[in-house]
Amino acid sequence: MLVRDSEDLNVIGQGLKLMFYIVAVFTLVIFVLTLLFFKNQPSLPPSPAQAVREESERPEDFLLSVKRLVTNTGYLLLLLSYAINVGIFYAIGTLLNPIVLVHFPGHHDDAGRIGLTIVCAGMLGSVVCGVVLDKTHKFKETTLAIYIFSFLGMIIFTFTIGLDEIIIVYVTAGLLGFFMTGYLPVGFEFAAELTYPEPESTSAGLLNAVVQIFGILLILLYRHLFQIWGDYWANTVLCATLFVGSFITYIIPNDLRRQNAKV
Repeated sequence: MLVRDSEDLNVIGQGLKLMFYIVAVFTLVIFVLTLLFFKNQPSLPPSPAQAVREESERPEDFLLSVKRLVTNTGYLLLLLSYAINVGIFYAIGTLLNPIVLVHFPGHHDDAGRIGLTIVCAGMLGSVVCGVVLDKTHKFKETTLAIYIFSFLGMIIFTFTIGLDEIIIVYVTAGLLGFFMTGYLPVGFEFAAELTYPEPESTSAGLLNAVVQIFGILLILLYRHLFQIWGDYWANTVLCATLFVGSFITYIIPNDLRRQNAKV
């Protein structure tokens, strides 16, 4: 909505400049608030498991921690399935504009609003999935359920985008955003369970690093398939990839080390 489509590159440049200035202001405000009010840690441990870890905490070698993580079978399986899910989400978000315009020429504004719908639905999904996880403590079950819903959402998106009804694209894209973004906090928490007492910053950091690599590869693959086969078969390949990710999630051992530390 801020960056208008135009034959004049100066018009596009002005839109980009406005957008980035707005982002810069928001991030500057957040940075200042973080410096002023963000505490290093809570006054009391947030959980019994954290209390146990703090009592036995000692200076930890980062490389040794990483070595233990990469020899943790459950974590490696989660790492792969997580990277597939989020990498596909990145691919869809990056190429959403050309996909929408193939079926709805001239609907540049709708392409932007559909992207906004994905983000807003994802914000809601993150909260809802986090609440479900907090209430049930069913980490593997919740992770697998969200993954399967992401897979089903991708199938629905694939088979409905060609129906020439733009409102359907809003709905199906919103479903994808809800479950794929909702998967993010759940994946972090499941990783913390599988790797306790390793620092959560390390397990989450590796998840993010691998996701960026998979995101780049899947964006390139998706764009290549889109150019040679069209969006239907490109989306079908992503559906098949999400199915593989669902199976990998299914075979992750339900080793809840952090929960067991509370007992």
